[in-house]
Amino acid sequence: MSFNSILDNDFYKFTMQYATVKLYADTQAKYAFINRGAHQFPQGFAEELQKRVERMSLLALTREEKSYLKVMCPYLNSAYLDFLQGYRYDPSEVSISQNGNDVEVKVQGYWYRTILWEVPLLSLISELFYEMTNAERISDEEVIENTRKKTESYRDLGVKVAEFGTRRRHSYQVHKLVTETLKKYGGSTYVGTSNVHLAMQTNVKPIGTHAHEWFMYHGARFGVKIANGISLDRWVNVYHGDLGIALSDTYTTDVFFTQFNKKLAKLFDGVRHDSGDPLEFAEKTIAHYQRMGINPLHKTIIFSDGLNLEKVKVITEATQDKIGISFGIGTNLTNDVGLKPMNIVMKLISVAEPDLPWTNVVKLSDEKGKHTGDPKMIRLSKEILEIED
Repeated sequence: MSFNSILDNDFYKFTMQYATVKLYADTQAKYAFINRGAHQFPQGFAEELQKRVERMSLLALTREEKSYLKVMCPYLNSAYLDFLQGYRYDPSEVSISQNGNDVEVKVQGYWYRTILWEVPLLSLISELFYEMTNAERISDEEVIENTRKKTESYRDLGVKVAEFGTRRRHSYQVHKLVTETLKKYGGSTYVGTSNVHLAMQTNVKPIGTHAHEWFMYHGARFGVKIANGISLDRWVNVYHGDLGIALSDTYTTDVFFTQFNKKLAKLFDGVRHDSGDPLEFAEKTIAHYQRMGINPLHKTIIFSDGLNLEKVKVITEATQDKIGISFGIGTNLTNDVGLKPMNIVMKLISVAEPDLPWTNVVKLSDEKGKHTGDPKMIRLSKEILEIED
């Protein structure tokens, strides 16, 4: 198993790379793998993962892929597409080691380069884990049938669904089957996938804007008190209104809404929910738009936190006809194969610039106990933002 396209990655990695190339070419970044599920890796895992990481250096944007991006994503300018055509993964930016059943993976280098590593590394780790532990999944036919049933249920609910499951997919093969089945049976319910390669393969829209790391960087650079506002302002400066879904929970939703002023609330098409109680979040979002004199029905919430059919039903019933809604569904689509999905993440942990020494970044989730980053920085950030768990 290895990647066969440089576009086999989440769309928001490319959109953030475009922004970092334009604004932060001198910024350096460090990422670290976090084994949240305490998975026990088999002997030789690091060595095999290293081989597959080495093969990533062979990937290059094809002429056909470049043409696809030019048509599908007109906000990515020609200079960036030329840059991406010349980009190659550099395996020396990745360090992998194993101690017993624990595996450590770190990435370090210029942010505009290393930003593309996170999702492919997680996909490689997930697929290799199942492969090396000889875990048997359900058949391709069962994957297709399960996805068809889910797709038709979402269609019957009348909701909009995107596929967001690259990072913790069982395998490329399962992911491909899932996106093909969604396209076949989804009709107007299925709006696209976050995976750019599979969006191109199945002729749907690539979906995504930015991730937590965009806000985490600005928090380290300018301070957590104003990070949300600066992050969104600079996003607008790059995209001028395109890609207008704002991620809300990097420093908790309550803090986000203090900075999501009328200008930003009007400029952005909506917000994305990624942690905490989705119904509580919806109430806060609707109330915020109403306070700003904005009709919530003209805005959208994209829900993307650990969704399955039951959760989507509950959210739909509670929010329908109050605000626009859409759902980004990941692991429940791409790793529902009769095995336990892996609980793994890779996070930006530190940034540096010519005038900024290495500074640790933090993420303060709406989910209690899911804050990530250096404990001291978490404590300081919570103090500055007056957050109490």
